[in-house]
Amino acid sequence: MTETVIEELTTPTLDDGDHDRFAHYVRKSDIVKANVEGVEVVALCGKKWIPNRDPAAYPVCPSCKDIMNAITGKG
Repeated sequence: MTETVIEELTTPTLDDGDHDRFAHYVRKSDIVKANVEGVEVVALCGKKWIPNRDPAAYPVCPSCKDIMNAITGKG
């Protein structure tokens, strides 16, 4: 079994409320759990919230995107 260790490569420098203007990357299983149980999810950038909006209506969070690109080797 192989484990992957992920370091946070960026430190968000957004003002309070800026995270609400973006769609964030979150584990699919966490989204399902949030929808069923109403619990918070944690995005790659560290934002915590209970999802209730359509993410397709927002641009992707730059911090989440950078982290995802680093994880997948893209970018």
